[in-house]
Amino acid sequence: MNELLWLGMLVANFLAILLVYRLFGKLGLYIWIPIAAIVANIQVVKYVELLGLTATLGNIVYASSFLVTDILSENYGRKEAGRAVAVGFAALIAMVVLMNLALLFEPHPTDEAHPHLTAIFSLMPRITLASLIAYVVSQYHDVWAYSFWRRRIPGARRIWIRNNLSTLVSQLIDSVVFTLAAFYGVVPWSVLLEIVLTTYVLKALVAVADTPLVYLARHWHRRGLVSDRE
Repeated sequence: MNELLWLGMLVANFLAILLVYRLFGKLGLYIWIPIAAIVANIQVVKYVELLGLTATLGNIVYASSFLVTDILSENYGRKEAGRAVAVGFAALIAMVVLMNLALLFEPHPTDEAHPHLTAIFSLMPRITLASLIAYVVSQYHDVWAYSFWRRRIPGARRIWIRNNLSTLVSQLIDSVVFTLAAFYGVVPWSVLLEIVLTTYVLKALVAVADTPLVYLARHWHRRGLVSDRE
């Protein structure tokens, strides 16, 4: 059942990215980056079993941010993709600060939400610190790598090469850095290694699956089918 839900979430993320790009152009992609960063950092606190292995949620929505930066790199250049990474970074910082300030308020006796918010967001400082480190390193590597391979492997037909060469390496960097920083000392080594493995495999599957979307986004952009009005 979890595997089917995972596929459903994958399709939902891809459709959402295509929708915001078609309707809002570059601005829609900028909006998706903080959405992905915040949602992924909430979902990641939940452990699930996929294909018999332990995994955390958030892999799909976080991996979708690499698709967005690749579309930005392909259609608008490295500078615009880098700006999107900076937007996501700022969103993560704002989330952890605002939610932890909210937890300082004394709840009303009738309040039922505080324990649940505490259970989720009290973990945020370490997870967000881990996410910030992994996010900055992996995302800027992806932006740099896509630009690097685009110069050396130009042409519309070769998008799949530069997309996967940049993203697959970036996903590995992100998975190792984030998992070790977020969960080292919290879960047993055996579980930690499973999380690293499954996190990377799941993100790699998203990276391979999203390649046609980069082609489609390029086609829309070249045909003037997206709304890029400033």
